[in-house]
Amino acid sequence: MAKVEVYSSMFCPFCARAKHLLREKGVAFEEIDVDNTSGSRSEMVERADGRHTVPQIFIDDFHVGGSDDLAALERDGKLDEMLGL
Repeated sequence: MAKVEVYSSMFCPFCARAKHLLREKGVAFEEIDVDNTSGSRSEMVERADGRHTVPQIFIDDFHVGGSDDLAALERDGKLDEMLGL
């Protein structure tokens, strides 16, 4: 199964939506709280080519983007393959 990382913050509805989709698929993911983990926001911005909003989602170090991008992959039938399902 793929390595999934989700940069998020506590009160973000888009983060909740992305994590919900991943949980529905039974996918384990590492959640990185950008509000409470030192240096994680700057790390996220660097990895996400300057994008500073949460969530920012990575699958096997590939930058997927945010919640809408993850949902688009699901709609297009591409997410399962990326996740190794």
